[in-house]
Amino acid sequence: MVLFPNAKINLGLNILRKRADGYHELETVFYPIGLKDGLEFIENNKGVLRFSSSGIPLSIPDEDNIVFKAYRLLAADFTLPTLDIHLHKVIPSGAGLGGGSSDAAFFLQALNDYFQLGLNLEALKGYAVALGADCSFFLENRPVLATGIGEMLFPIDCSLKGYHLIVVKPPVEVNTKSAYAEIKPAIPNYSLADAVRNNPESWSGLVVNAFEQTVFARCPEIQKVKQQLLELGAVYAAMSGSGSSVFGIFSKDVEMDSLTLGSDYFCWKEVIQA
Repeated sequence: MVLFPNAKINLGLNILRKRADGYHELETVFYPIGLKDGLEFIENNKGVLRFSSSGIPLSIPDEDNIVFKAYRLLAADFTLPTLDIHLHKVIPSGAGLGGGSSDAAFFLQALNDYFQLGLNLEALKGYAVALGADCSFFLENRPVLATGIGEMLFPIDCSLKGYHLIVVKPPVEVNTKSAYAEIKPAIPNYSLADAVRNNPESWSGLVVNAFEQTVFARCPEIQKVKQQLLELGAVYAAMSGSGSSVFGIFSKDVEMDSLTLGSDYFCWKEVIQA
């Protein structure tokens, strides 16, 4: 079975408060985009789960991959055969694009369908949240307002259809734990849900990523990418999640060749379809 897990971007991200359990409550809008990994699995009858990968190199042991974890999570409750799994990685890791969470969510859904486990959407979400706060988003894969720690999802009327999107990831990593440690929670004086219902031309000053101030200070390369996207004509540009990718939304097609980027920068361009 072949799957194509897609990435997401965050349209705005506010850190509202720190909870007693140490987690931070946030609000953001998850928006699916067309950047995709490839994931394939077949039964192997070998009695052992086998994993291989291609594309962007993975920096963790195979058994620590979130796809492995998703299999083990379901296998604890259901009798599953062993599989050969191959992941072709296109979505960069540590980019705020949700690539790992998407791989896991698509895999959970595929295992449920292929082996007829009978799990409904809410049950699948329970497994997904155990793997990652944003994992359950990819089970529905439509624009949502995410609250809590990112696991509470509410459908939202937001469409970027027809806009042009450029995503750039510099060759730097953002330590998410450090980013949260340095953030100062604050309740915004506007409604993110209301703001993103309007065209992105009106988002400036209303739709913001609270991580940018501290992350840009540590990683000026990320800030430079945002500035270049705005100079290229983006009607809105922001860091996705806690970084390190930045996206620009354009009302018309532009040439990425105008960006001054190193050969080790990841770049993606698309026309948003929905």
